[in-house]
Amino acid sequence: MSLTLALVGDVNCKADEGCEPELAPSVVEQLVHADVCIGNLEGALADPSVELHYKAGWFDCEPEMLRVVEPYFDAFGCANNVQFGKAIETSNGYLDRAGILHTGAGATCAEARRPAILERHGTRIGLLAFTSVFWPEGHAATEASPGVATIRVATAYEPHVRVREMPGGPAIVRTIPDPDELATALDAIRALRAEVDVVVVYFHWGVSLSEEVAEYQRHVGRAAVEAGADVVVGSHPHVVQGVEVWMDRPIFYSLGNFMFGWRLHREATRDGLLVHLSAGGERPWRCLVVPVRRNDRNAVEALALDTPHGARIAGRLAELSAPFGTGFVPGGYDGLLVRPGRAAATAA
Repeated sequence: MSLTLALVGDVNCKADEGCEPELAPSVVEQLVHADVCIGNLEGALADPSVELHYKAGWFDCEPEMLRVVEPYFDAFGCANNVQFGKAIETSNGYLDRAGILHTGAGATCAEARRPAILERHGTRIGLLAFTSVFWPEGHAATEASPGVATIRVATAYEPHVRVREMPGGPAIVRTIPDPDELATALDAIRALRAEVDVVVVYFHWGVSLSEEVAEYQRHVGRAAVEAGADVVVGSHPHVVQGVEVWMDRPIFYSLGNFMFGWRLHREATRDGLLVHLSAGGERPWRCLVVPVRRNDRNAVEALALDTPHGARIAGRLAELSAPFGTGFVPGGYDGLLVRPGRAAATAA
């Protein structure tokens, strides 16, 4: 078994005026190098005039924009906070006709939790997707209504340890995944583990525009690895977060944005990462991280490490990953090879 997966973060197909997304030749070269390409589809392909009632200014994506990614992507995770209601079924229909597999959103909870499974070179790859970021009313899939596969998370605020001495000290934010929904997700991972050679799990989680990994992200990410995930990929923060290697499996807490056509993301969230994961052989599997960024034409480019933006993204990734014991060394394709620290390589 030996194949390469290309993994990216948020893929939004919106075609806002002056912000229509495209893929530059440098990033296309990265995608065609891989045997399988996977991302998070950040927005349903449906009626682009429909505004989500709980998210002012957000509209579904133009189905015809699927043409930008259709030649390169094999599967999408669709569990996120901007796939909602009947548009999910419409969007999945477009993906089906394009031959792109999907998971994480569906007409029922059973469909939303059904894994996407494909085969390359005799190797079976399975994909699951879950979201902890979603509207609390009518968004989670049920037995009778469309929606997304969810892991609910509760938030609590613990007083600062010096609050009696120092009024106004910042609270400690505690985030606790719902035990039943987490157990359901872990059971799905274990079941998929028995069916395929490679298990990929996408989680839509964290806080928008925050580089800090929330408490529950570590809890859920590690639990997914312990249940059988070979790689965990995070989306939603729209910025890059750190990388942890747990039990010799990588957890990418956020790969940031990849392709994004929504106008409000034009300037603030250009950066992202593209991961080449070589599945096969001894662990940890070879894992190469390539900086990507949308240029002034809103085309996604792969950046060499000796360019200003490439060096900046790579440097910040190293800083954010250091607390997890993860390091990097230069590798091929203008990327960085992930190097786990001793403390991060095994479960505590």
